[in-house]
Amino acid sequence: MNKFSYYVALIISLLTIQHSVVKAQQFGVKGKVLDLETYQPIPGVSIKIANTNLATSTNESGEFSITLPTKGSEYILVSTFVGYDADSTKFTLQTNSWEFVPVSLINSSSTLDEVVVTRRRERVSEIALLDERRLSNLMVEKVGSQELSRKGVGDAASAMAKMSGVSKVDGSNQVYVRGLGDRYNSTSYNGLPIPSNNPERKNINLDIFSTDIVDYIAIDKVYNSYMSGDFAGGNVDIAAKSYSGTGLLEVSLGSSINTNVVDKWGNFSLQQGPSRSGFVNYGVPNDPLGGYNFSNTLNPVNVNPIPANVGVLGGKSFEFKNGQRLNLFAIANYTSDYNYREGVNRSVAAGGEQLKDFHQTRFGFSTNSTAMLNANYVFNPNHKIAYNFLFINSSDQFRDTYSGFIRDLAENGTGIIQRGTFVQNKLFVEQLLGNHQFTDRIGVDWGASYNNIISSIPDRTQNITRQDDNLNFRTIAQNQPTDNHRYYQDLTENELAFNLVGNYKLGDPDNSRGKLSIGYNGKIKRREFEDIQFNLRVSATGLEQEVDPNNLDAFFNKGNYEDGYFGIEGFVRDFPQVYSGRQNIHAGFANVDYKLTDKLTGILGFRYENIMQSIFYRTNLDRSGTTNTFNRNGFLPNLMLKYEVSDKQNLRLGASKTYTLPQFKERAYFIYEDVTEIKVGNPDLYPSEDYNLDLKWEMFPKSGELLSFTAFGKYIKDPINEVTLASSTNDISFLNTGDYGTVYGAEIEVKKDLVTFDNGDKLTFGANAAYMKTNQDLSAEKVRNETNFNLNLTYDKASFTGASDFLANADLSYVKKWNAESDLMATVVYNHFSDRLYALGTEGKGNQVDKAVGTLDFIMKYKLNRRFGIDLTARNLLDPSYERVQENQNAPVTILSYKKGVRFSLGLKYNLF
Repeated sequence: MNKFSYYVALIISLLTIQHSVVKAQQFGVKGKVLDLETYQPIPGVSIKIANTNLATSTNESGEFSITLPTKGSEYILVSTFVGYDADSTKFTLQTNSWEFVPVSLINSSSTLDEVVVTRRRERVSEIALLDERRLSNLMVEKVGSQELSRKGVGDAASAMAKMSGVSKVDGSNQVYVRGLGDRYNSTSYNGLPIPSNNPERKNINLDIFSTDIVDYIAIDKVYNSYMSGDFAGGNVDIAAKSYSGTGLLEVSLGSSINTNVVDKWGNFSLQQGPSRSGFVNYGVPNDPLGGYNFSNTLNPVNVNPIPANVGVLGGKSFEFKNGQRLNLFAIANYTSDYNYREGVNRSVAAGGEQLKDFHQTRFGFSTNSTAMLNANYVFNPNHKIAYNFLFINSSDQFRDTYSGFIRDLAENGTGIIQRGTFVQNKLFVEQLLGNHQFTDRIGVDWGASYNNIISSIPDRTQNITRQDDNLNFRTIAQNQPTDNHRYYQDLTENELAFNLVGNYKLGDPDNSRGKLSIGYNGKIKRREFEDIQFNLRVSATGLEQEVDPNNLDAFFNKGNYEDGYFGIEGFVRDFPQVYSGRQNIHAGFANVDYKLTDKLTGILGFRYENIMQSIFYRTNLDRSGTTNTFNRNGFLPNLMLKYEVSDKQNLRLGASKTYTLPQFKERAYFIYEDVTEIKVGNPDLYPSEDYNLDLKWEMFPKSGELLSFTAFGKYIKDPINEVTLASSTNDISFLNTGDYGTVYGAEIEVKKDLVTFDNGDKLTFGANAAYMKTNQDLSAEKVRNETNFNLNLTYDKASFTGASDFLANADLSYVKKWNAESDLMATVVYNHFSDRLYALGTEGKGNQVDKAVGTLDFIMKYKLNRRFGIDLTARNLLDPSYERVQENQNAPVTILSYKKGVRFSLGLKYNLF
């Protein structure tokens, strides 16, 4: 044992002895407060001895204790918590010892929680979550279903963007936490990991989680031993809704309209193939190289852009003998949405010279179909098990047209690139969870999950046409065989995960000052990926034929194929590019959570992880077949301190060491082509190491109110970036670009009741803001020494990509109540992010920067009566322009610009019972 460990153990031992001596001289009442229906402990319950000033509140485990002055006296214990009926319990303190008084609270009706799927008070109301945050020894932030509904948030990604220090990149599934993007974050569902649906990303697209299925969303920005060590920005945990009550059945209908789409009414066109359901059953055709056997047309198809949302949810509880209970909750819904945008999309050289200069239009259609079943069985307050099933099918369809200048192909500005893309993701999640309290001291929590995700891009099409200066008509354009193609991609990932944690209360189990937790986490992941592209190589004769961009079937057809106007070829015959990824992570951890004094609590943790990541790939860059494997051992200490300045104020400190893993596709020597960029994997990529420090002050002036300030810093060793290589094709790769990077900043958060009227109406305000600075060392020499790639970086220092210096969110809500069954809630929500780096500058070019954007939304929810409700939302009321600029030697050049349009939505909800 080293000196540090020895002194920590000695201090804890002395404090335990001291507490035991003091405790022997005290007596009073203690107990635990449970929800009568669910047997769940309730934190934050106000406990008071009637007719005295003696009072306390329950901790995060629902436990309380009050020292009493006199034995042999009769007392009345009063327990109150918003949303529950108050409870009064008489007891007599018989001896100079502690009297144990169990308390069970029953839910009262509450009309404010209109988004709640139970007739009882939700544990995820804003007040309850703030109470839990105040009492918790961990530094975690949560946004619950009530707040999500009030702010009109429709999915998990948008919910994250409302939290302090978090932003979301428009048009991407990436969420940035404190300036750190996808690779630095992690995602879990009910505390167990879930896979990514995107081969280029580590985290699943949070857009696909509709808030209909979400109980709350939690984000840990401070590391603790219970979490995976692959952490630097934050861990996002999505908790699924559950139910307990006599019965519930609700149906909902809705639709929306976008001002950009309205302008294109009667001329809204998509590619053929995908259905409005979001499900498809086609793929690579039979004999793709032996003839033109593709089933989908290349011609655009006009549609009526009328989106629809429909859903049904229900729940039921069944009671059995001895107080056992089975709670069931299920939901099924379908949502769809149409969108349109147009604007500038350019690629320029260092001096601003044109490479590609387009006017881009995008017609889009997206769907989300969700089915969820949650069942939990309560044997008694000490033993519970739960089963969770989730299926999500999400789809995104885009028809993009890029019109304008293409260097060496259409320099007269007549080029047109048409690309039709459809992406379908199917996610299956099955989980089994258990909580057991075997004795007053010993408890065990466990969980196991099986996740499967299937992601496909079936029949992505691309074609290029131009009008030659010597001809009076348009022809197919081609410099490379890949210019005109049909592309297919399939990803399948299976993942098994296991959690097992044993907890042991330290000291007297009835009045414990801490606990020791020892656990194991395991994750076994397997991914199979393949893609194949069929290039339509047009012959010299074919390049002279007149074509109509809106009737390409007239050229690309069986007759012209047989007549030799074009041929079909793969990268290497009809062999696909493939890679197979295997990743095993086995972790053991120990955690001591101890109340060092009446005000100071410490959590000291240590986690060990054994990591293996192996990738086999066979691609057009390496047809031999290569396996790339690395093994790592992670030793991850962490410390948290909580000092209770008062019942309403806390000071917190967090410090930890973590790491960041590269992803499968980043380490496979694999090439992926988009319209304006090409990415290639780097087999020499390796993990980063992260050192994290947080200091937080928080105050809870009264129930439902918050004021907090946080300062944070991070040191990242060997950070990973996407950078343009020094090559003839300017490919992008994934590289350890420098020796270190730093992040530091501050966050502030406010929740305040501005006015509370005599009739119960309320005006509330909430806001959060974050200011941060990121910096990283860039070294082309490091890249040349560690890889086979070369860089010509414009700068030797830069901020992190995706990081804004300033983020802000604000909301103002008014609640009007007419009676117990009818109320109105109206909310205005504002969101802002400042300029942020999109891509690092290379080859003399400056950085690419996304300019600042502010958005404004209005949400109104009107509950007419117990059964019927109406939701009305107006999003993106300011309709700002989203712009990306290329910084150059002269003035910055706008390389991307578009508007999203204003969206109006109407929804109806009806409770059958």
